[in-house]
Amino acid sequence: MSKDIDWDSLTFSLTPTDTMYLTETKQGEAWMPGNLRPYGNMSISPAAGVLNYGQGLFEGMKAYRTTDGKVVFFRPEENARRMQRGADRLKMPPVPESVFVDAVEQVVAANLSWIPPVGKGALYVRPLLMGSGPVLGVAPAPSYTFLVYATPVGPYFKGGVTAIDLLISEEHHRAAPGGSGGVKAIGNYAPGMMPSKKAKAAGFSEVIYLDAETHSYIEEVGAANFFCLKDGKLYTPELTGTILPGITRDSIIKLARNNGMEVIETKVSAEFAMDADEAFCCGTAAVISPIGSITKNNNKAVFGNGEPGKVTTTLYNQLTGIQNGSIEDTFGWLHEIPSN
Repeated sequence: MSKDIDWDSLTFSLTPTDTMYLTETKQGEAWMPGNLRPYGNMSISPAAGVLNYGQGLFEGMKAYRTTDGKVVFFRPEENARRMQRGADRLKMPPVPESVFVDAVEQVVAANLSWIPPVGKGALYVRPLLMGSGPVLGVAPAPSYTFLVYATPVGPYFKGGVTAIDLLISEEHHRAAPGGSGGVKAIGNYAPGMMPSKKAKAAGFSEVIYLDAETHSYIEEVGAANFFCLKDGKLYTPELTGTILPGITRDSIIKLARNNGMEVIETKVSAEFAMDADEAFCCGTAAVISPIGSITKNNNKAVFGNGEPGKVTTTLYNQLTGIQNGSIEDTFGWLHEIPSN
């Protein structure tokens, strides 16, 4: 770790690193391994499919230093498979899992000095797949670019895990049945910026989106998955095509069941969630974020005393312990970056 960085002041924001990865292909042709290049701007046609029609996907993943000196990814194969499903939905050529994993490995290996020490953060890795070729009509682009860059990020929480206050959105929805809510399409995220900003201006950390059909059931928290605990059972919204199948979500389900808990994937009404004993949301950025309160209209439900719950804290400690190597990875989730 040779970089002159104040790791204690690192936030979840962009810090340009040295090296990125890029490869290209044409519609109907196979993906070939790409090359590393210095991190920097790239040229693209003003008629590119990604610019005009949002034909693009991204992934978010982290590389960590472990307590025994290794550098590892957390379940990168799952990111590769999710991007393949998204590529199929957006009519782009799927990147083979082998090419995807090799690409993210190369980027991490080339930017090792940017990885924070254990407990200080991680190297956030961002794969992007986009229609980069020019197209005027609404149709798949003639050519595609797959690129990967990385940036060091600090812990999402400074000074420990703290509970957040959430507002249920009464007028906005993240996705609708038959849409693209179940894939990590770039166009899914900008529409959430305005509701999120309005919620933060009102003193909340983020919004909770309800389903677009009945306006009754919780779907996601901003760009994170939702869980709540009631009478010792863990509940999370079922995957119906409108909710992103989060990799952290899947990991929590497996971890909780391994702990002997009953996990129920079902429709979770706002009223049920507000009457729960604990609640949290999860994703790559924060891992697990405890929820201190949920507000709907003028009704506010506070969980416990507004502090992280016991089960939430246990799952957070277990999952982050596996990621940093302090807890044995009995699930086989860690993917070690090969040393040259």
